[in-house]
Amino acid sequence: MADYVISSQFNEKVFLTLDAGDSRVMALGEKLASLCPDAYMNGYNWEALLRYYLEKNAPDILEGMESDPEAGMYEAHWPRTLENEAKAKRFEEIIRSLIENEETLCRLVREDGGEIEWD
Repeated sequence: MADYVISSQFNEKVFLTLDAGDSRVMALGEKLASLCPDAYMNGYNWEALLRYYLEKNAPDILEGMESDPEAGMYEAHWPRTLENEAKAKRFEEIIRSLIENEETLCRLVREDGGEIEWD
């Protein structure tokens, strides 16, 4: 498995972290930026893109979720419950699928880039 996305638990929270500085993630970010100039893919714009994707495709994952993006990473976290652990696992699978099958994100940015609230 790729290590650009990691789920963990600490201090009664469940975390999911995307390393926006990973070479594969950065290469995808460059493709997305070429499709939409506002989509320069720092942690803040990964938050915008992933939130938009979840709103359309898995809105339940957003329930109770908080985000903490930075320039080189995106982090989501929930209070630690079995339900939220399952949400984090599903979100991790979604991110891996989107990174590994990048055409889905390219199409999303090409078609909906103007609707996403970029940083």
